[in-house]
Amino acid sequence: MVDLDEFERYMDLLCERLGHADRRLGFMEYSRGLMLPIERKSIEPLAAHIDPWRVSAKHQSLHHMVAKSDWSDEAVLEGVREWVTPTLGLEKGCYWIVDDTGFPKNGRHSVGVARQYCGQLGKQDNCQVAVSLSLASPEGSLPIAFRLYLPEEWATDKARRRKTGVPEDIRFATKPDIALAQIRHAQETGVPAGIVLADAGYGNSIDFREGLTAQGLPYCVGVQSNTGVWTKERMPLPPKPRTSARGRKATRLRRAPGHTPLSVKEVACQLPPSAWRTVTWRPGTNARLSSRFAALRVRAAHRDWHRCAPREEEWLLIDWPRQELEPVHYWLARLPATMTRQALVSTAMMRWRIERDYQELKQEFGLSHYEGRGWRGFHHHATLCVAAYGFLLTTRLKTYGGSKKNSARSQASLLPKGYTPRGRRKNAAPCSQLDRHAALSACPCHRPNARPLSLLRIPEPEAQFMTQ
Repeated sequence: MVDLDEFERYMDLLCERLGHADRRLGFMEYSRGLMLPIERKSIEPLAAHIDPWRVSAKHQSLHHMVAKSDWSDEAVLEGVREWVTPTLGLEKGCYWIVDDTGFPKNGRHSVGVARQYCGQLGKQDNCQVAVSLSLASPEGSLPIAFRLYLPEEWATDKARRRKTGVPEDIRFATKPDIALAQIRHAQETGVPAGIVLADAGYGNSIDFREGLTAQGLPYCVGVQSNTGVWTKERMPLPPKPRTSARGRKATRLRRAPGHTPLSVKEVACQLPPSAWRTVTWRPGTNARLSSRFAALRVRAAHRDWHRCAPREEEWLLIDWPRQELEPVHYWLARLPATMTRQALVSTAMMRWRIERDYQELKQEFGLSHYEGRGWRGFHHHATLCVAAYGFLLTTRLKTYGGSKKNSARSQASLLPKGYTPRGRRKNAAPCSQLDRHAALSACPCHRPNARPLSLLRIPEPEAQFMTQ
């Protein structure tokens, strides 16, 4: 058994930030419910497993705590970060991972839902999208900020904003703008500074990269193949020299034949064979992960016709597997010129850790299971999922050194004989061909004592944590 006193201390830390003592019980019950290995973690199934004999009352209580109660997501996430950070081993490497994740949705009434790119589906579809910032190390990672992206059609729709409770100060902002705001808040609240990692959805934004530079943060971000750069052999012309004493002095860089930027793909194709090396960055499921990489110093060429001098040098990292006809990934990295190719590759590949976080949060902690439509409920549910994930992540790091195997797993309490899900008639005929759950008998007239909700059991060594 995990020391339940530790869970109580964790809950005490988080509940201090809720603003009202009456919210403690609902917060604890919801958090414990999200840790249970049950298939669906929307409010009704959680209520059924937390208090099987008073499902309706418990459902109402949990719904109020998540969808209506006015507590701060930012404050609770700061508490989760304070609890988890000492176990992450940030001295081995500290990273801030920016990413977004999609939640497929039907209809148009759930807050922020629109036809947009959904990473979970790999295509444009009806969905919600949220932007997150994670604090990561080679040992583990944790989302420390999470905010729904509000498409412009929603940001300007007063009726839908009012109905879903979108705060008045929320205006349309691009995903890179949201990420920069999260990064600024992390700096202001004293989060240990790290290398910012992001995919090309953010790295393609010159405003995002310049925003990171202005804040003094190193980064390694993906870019598309058509991103323009200057190399040592191909640079812009200096400002035109003054030919007379009259007129203003020229201050802008110039382009001319032979002095135009190259795309990163063109740079890759012009590199000699000696520029490429095979680099292995970590063990995979069946074999060690490796590919062929080139790294060189370049200068970004975006909007440099407004500049009087080229931008500072940064790394261009290119991934071109031998079996591919052209490069598959490109990164721009504002990192020390003395950094080795191996270190560059390891840094770039750290971004993929966020994908595992999203997989665990969605599949095992119910991040995508919230069924409400409002702004507050969406963010409260996400915060509670991160809180549950943070506690079990800390338990895993302390007990097993970060391994996903043989980690802590909760046990679900059994539902009472005769329990009927909300919305289903108790006298409904059995439909085994239509419903994989067998029909339940009528509820008994007496009420036996409900079994206590079991919590956070450490299984025997052969057991598995509920992850992939």
